[in-house]
Amino acid sequence: MANVLVTGATGFIGSHVARLAVERGDEVRLAVREGSPDAAIADLDCERVRCEVRDRRSVRRALKGSERVFHCAGLTSLRSQDRERLFEVNVGGTKVVMEECLRAGVERVVHTSSAAVVGPAEEGKTADENQLFTAGHLDIPYVNSVHEAEVEAMRLAARGLPLVCVNPAVCFGAGDFQLASTRLVQNFLLGRVPIYTDGAVNIVDVRDVAEGHLLADARGEIGARYILGGRNFTFDRLFADLGRLSGVEPPLKLPARAAAAAAAVSAAAGWSLPLEPAEVRAASNRWTYSSAKARRELGWRARPHEETLEATVAWHLEREHERIARSRRSQQIQYRLAAAAVGAVDEAVGLLRRVSPLT
Repeated sequence: MANVLVTGATGFIGSHVARLAVERGDEVRLAVREGSPDAAIADLDCERVRCEVRDRRSVRRALKGSERVFHCAGLTSLRSQDRERLFEVNVGGTKVVMEECLRAGVERVVHTSSAAVVGPAEEGKTADENQLFTAGHLDIPYVNSVHEAEVEAMRLAARGLPLVCVNPAVCFGAGDFQLASTRLVQNFLLGRVPIYTDGAVNIVDVRDVAEGHLLADARGEIGARYILGGRNFTFDRLFADLGRLSGVEPPLKLPARAAAAAAAVSAAAGWSLPLEPAEVRAASNRWTYSSAKARRELGWRARPHEETLEATVAWHLEREHERIARSRRSQQIQYRLAAAAVGAVDEAVGLLRRVSPLT
């Protein structure tokens, strides 16, 4: 039995990691940010300690007596207005926690990074731990922040910190009370995904990600990182599957150029279309990954993707049945009309380019 600290314990991944650590028999302390909703851990009989990862004194207090640390705290957002806070929490917070873990002499630190730190894969391929970071030019604040956070963590590993990084893909499953990872599913069910474009994403069950954390703690190589990914989905397939499970009609598909135009027009006009240019840039890439290293070195496995999607949809339907039913009737007509208009403009521009002798 080990004395374990879990940062970000109220979050989606952190709460699942904490549960598994308790099941393993560890003495678990939950580092909780003041004011953070604790529904995900309300039933856990564990010591709670107030901790703000950017505050060195509170991190030092939380670490007292800890032998092993799971650093799961972080901010997930693709919204441009969250840029500054993303870097403060993800980069600054990680730097503080890792420095204090080194100072405290903890036996092992597992850092929750992201598969996004290696960037998207080439068309028709999957990326792995050996790929160099390729996403900086996309200017996606979240992706850049988790990349820099991992750089900070590895810098401390080079100084002697017994660190292992785990790099989850997009986590689905039940219990995402703060919508850190499954907001896409909620928005889909509420009809708030007006359009999508060609792209792909890797979906993994949060329960399997939590298991990957404990395997990394027990078997991971110091200074290594392990991608934890499940099924690689095109957005065509993902939205088709979500629609089949929920009865909600899939959104309108547009070419990447038209989707970017929709986001730009929406931002400039102040419309309520829930879409930003950074989200379009992210969605039009192929975030597809291989987890062969985690399977080989950790003995990790991901469950069938059908089980993961079913659990995610069922959890959101149970929590927001009435809202989803109302939205299903309206299907957010204003979004669909706006998307269709942008698509028509894009098609017209394309036609003019094909027939005009000046182009």
